[in-house]
Amino acid sequence: MISQKDIKKFIDIKDTDSLLEALDDKGLDIDLVKAIYISFREQKEIVAQVAMNLSLRTSVYDREQGHSETMVELLRDLAVNDADMGARWAVAKNPHTPQEVLISLAKDDVNLVRALVATNPMTPSNILEKFFSDEKIVRDGLSGNPSTPIKILKILANDADKMVRMRLAENSSATDEMLQELSQDRDPNVAKAAETKLGERA
Repeated sequence: MISQKDIKKFIDIKDTDSLLEALDDKGLDIDLVKAIYISFREQKEIVAQVAMNLSLRTSVYDREQGHSETMVELLRDLAVNDADMGARWAVAKNPHTPQEVLISLAKDDVNLVRALVATNPMTPSNILEKFFSDEKIVRDGLSGNPSTPIKILKILANDADKMVRMRLAENSSATDEMLQELSQDRDPNVAKAAETKLGERA
C-alpha cells in the first residue's frame, strides 16, 4: 500500500502513473482520493480512476459500505465533470449518489448513463416510471431494480427478453404472484431463478 507521504509527493511532482496505481486500492484514504481528484480534475484518466475507486469501495448489497460525506461530495462533482464519460457511468450506478444527482443524470444524452440510473435503487420512483418509455437499454434496467414500481414490474414479467425476466426473477421486490408466473417460464434458467427466490421466502 502506497503511503500518504508518497501520494503527496506524487501529487507535487505530477506523477500520474503512480497516482493511478494508488487509486487501484479501494482502501486508500478517501481524503487522499479527494486530494488527487482536486489536483488532477482536468485529466480524464485520473477522473475515471477516481470514479472507479469510489465504485470499488461501495456495495449494492450494503448501502452503508464506504459511505462518507467526502464520497458524496466527490460523486456530486464527478457527475458534472464532462471530461470523462466513464465517471458519469460510475456515479450513475453508485448507491451513495444523492437523488438530486440521479435526477440530473436521468436526463443525460448517453443512453448507458440513463440505463445505469435505471438500475440504481436510490433513483426516485417517478423517474423510474419515466424510464419505462425510454430506449430498450434503459427500460431493461428497471427489471432488476427493487425500487421500480410494482405496476412496471408486472409488465416486465412478460417481456420478450429472457434477461429482463431473469433479473425480475432475482429482484427482491418481485411479488410471489410474479415469481409463481416466472417459475413456469419457457426459459429454464428464468424458471429456476424464480423457484429459488420463492424457496428463499418459504
